[in-house]
Amino acid sequence: MAQPERRREQLWTGLFVLAGAGVLAWLLWVFEAPEPERPFQLDEILERGTLRVATINSPVTYFNVQDREIGLEYDLATGFAEKLGVSLEMVPVERFADLFEAVTRGAADVAAASITATTSRAESVRFGPPYQAVTQQVVYRSETRRPRTIADLAGLRVSVIEGSSYAETLEALGESYPEISWSTAASGDIESIFAAIVDRRTDATIADSNIIAVHQRFFPELRTAFSLTEPQPIAWALAADRDDSFHGLVFEYFAEIEATGRLERIRQRHTSHLPTYDLVNTHYFRRHIETRLRPLLPYFEVAAQRTGLDWKLLAAMAYQESHWRADAVSPTGVRGLMMLTRRTARELGVEDREDPRESILAGALYLVRMRNKIPARIEEPDRTWMALAAYNIGWGHLEDARIITQRQGGDPDRWSAVRDRLPLLSDPDWYRNTRFGYARGREPVRYVSNIRSYYDILNWKAGRQQLVNTSSE
Repeated sequence: MAQPERRREQLWTGLFVLAGAGVLAWLLWVFEAPEPERPFQLDEILERGTLRVATINSPVTYFNVQDREIGLEYDLATGFAEKLGVSLEMVPVERFADLFEAVTRGAADVAAASITATTSRAESVRFGPPYQAVTQQVVYRSETRRPRTIADLAGLRVSVIEGSSYAETLEALGESYPEISWSTAASGDIESIFAAIVDRRTDATIADSNIIAVHQRFFPELRTAFSLTEPQPIAWALAADRDDSFHGLVFEYFAEIEATGRLERIRQRHTSHLPTYDLVNTHYFRRHIETRLRPLLPYFEVAAQRTGLDWKLLAAMAYQESHWRADAVSPTGVRGLMMLTRRTARELGVEDREDPRESILAGALYLVRMRNKIPARIEEPDRTWMALAAYNIGWGHLEDARIITQRQGGDPDRWSAVRDRLPLLSDPDWYRNTRFGYARGREPVRYVSNIRSYYDILNWKAGRQQLVNTSSE
């Protein structure tokens, strides 16, 4: 049997098995309905061998950095393509309204871009199950007057994305607050509006809470004024006029990843480090990218080539360690860009800890050493986050935290679970029963969180070609 036919048979069988779980009404509709004029959408996808997903380029959804695809929606779409047994094609569009047009005219099978499932949109597309909830919030620039009520928006230059749920909200508010005016931006790029607020070309906008949380690292001048809505569901959008075969599989997929914990792990991967991040520090980080990073880039790239690590991860790590200062020294005597101890420097053959080339390469090699100690069954990115924690607190203390995690019924192979137990290493009720004893367990939590945010910012800048590529000079 050909591969597409075998996969089609497996998927259809799976759908029929769901009958006992509440899909009986759907099956009756299928058998009673007249023969569809078009082939089943699922059959089309399997014959094509590709799942096409329309999206918007954004750190919240999907973006490409040096031929590497990143984003929460990308991870979700990758898992669904794997379930179908087909390849994945992300189809970025320019405008938010283009997402719905893409699925309506068949240019994409799914639209996935942190889409709010509103009643008005449900008139033209079908939504999958919600996998996130967000609130719409008013955004303004720090050092300007904070709008505290809807009425305070009157007289401000308010700009929102054309065709967005934010525009719908303002239109609804216009009936009660006719004095509020706003403009719309045709581009689906919320970053252009955020940049306009920072540059004082506009005063305020509306955005979802998850979008704001991510972008405040890139635009630390942004502040949230107040929430306009109650939590609203985020879901994939599909064509409204197609059969239920594909729609049913979308529900099945999200039910599966919810039950297995994969959905939560994907959310954690992209959002768990955001709440603890120091936004004030972002100002200095962005400034230091321009003033301190450039001369260090060749050393990070060489270390990356030697170890197979991403140079941006190494750069983020070095910033957390020393703020890219080669002569940095801590009260405990560690020094240099990667804050090496005398012992570690000696083991790695470092003669001068304040030599940027030596320090960066040694730090990269030591991180690889930590990562190689982690059990092979632990997958990325948990493997890297744990390696970073071990770099900061020591391998033994990380293992103690993993053991505590297991004792409490958590998964010691998941960074999110271990992260939550690391602070217990400073609790005598717990550290007295560990092999390596007391440790400042909150430090590696902050350490990894900050590195992840610095890494996200560097990826964001690299994706917009705002970082120097020394290999081309």
